[in-house]
Amino acid sequence: MAKPTVLLYPGAGSGREHASLVAVEDCLGKAAQTERIDFLYRREGRRAPDRAPKLMASIREDLAKVSRRRGPIFMGGRSMGGRMTTMVAADVDGVGSVARLAGLVLICYPLHPPGKPDKLRVEHFVDIDVPCLFISGTKDPFGTPDEMEKWTSTIPAPVEHLWIEGKRHDLKGADPAIAEATADFIKSRL
Repeated sequence: MAKPTVLLYPGAGSGREHASLVAVEDCLGKAAQTERIDFLYRREGRRAPDRAPKLMASIREDLAKVSRRRGPIFMGGRSMGGRMTTMVAADVDGVGSVARLAGLVLICYPLHPPGKPDKLRVEHFVDIDVPCLFISGTKDPFGTPDEMEKWTSTIPAPVEHLWIEGKRHDLKGADPAIAEATADFIKSRL
């Protein structure tokens, strides 16, 4: 079987060199073709993220670049990066399903803005048809464990959670656990 391709995207305030993404790539090693990818706004030196349609278009361009590779594709990333991959997987942009998509790895998924639990980012969950791994801190202001489990239960595909006890949105110091859980998830889907 061909190696899986793993596309990882950073959160809004960081880049492809984020320690969690590097740890995942290092843990996967030669077992996967891993790419940590900055969004266009970051590559252009801008700090403010583009709107969702442009971010999703950027992911679609990256998928087109790896489309000739054999093997399954996994996508995901931290916070906004992970959220955008869920939206592409759910075909929010109307471009179509992602060929050979085998799973999503979502680190610190931003369920809602801090202090605004009524502004949920979940309407597309019902259209996600691939297995998902959500990795979150139990003290993340972007979504409590109860909120996350309530809303991820609307995803029709299998969903796994890794809760990092006492950690907030940055998951500081949890990179080894994040990397190991991601590698195990990907291996279990091959």
